[in-house]
Amino acid sequence: MGISMTCIGFLSVAPVIEDSMSSHVADAVAALEAFDVEYETTPMGTIIEAEDSEELFAATHAAHEAVGEQTDRVSTFLKIDDKRTVDQQAQDKVDAVEEHLGRAARSDAAEGGD
Repeated sequence: MGISMTCIGFLSVAPVIEDSMSSHVADAVAALEAFDVEYETTPMGTIIEAEDSEELFAATHAAHEAVGEQTDRVSTFLKIDDKRTVDQQAQDKVDAVEEHLGRAARSDAAEGGD
């Protein structure tokens, strides 16, 4: 994620169904490609970076609608950090926490340790 951006969102879109949601989540993630955003999908949601909130809202709306095309109920969670006075990427936030920790912000098990 190399573009300088200030509006960072955490998005989780999922159909309200009993079966696996992965194909629906893939549709939501694929919908982001039509927008000027960078994103990274994690097990719990997708981090999205955009130049401004307008582009972020447009991208997340498309992701929400992509899931809604295949099911009658969709649950969407969006959290936004719109830092307007400083250019900051999502990774900068992680780097700051790791600097205070003095190590990577994950357990040894997550790094492949014993």
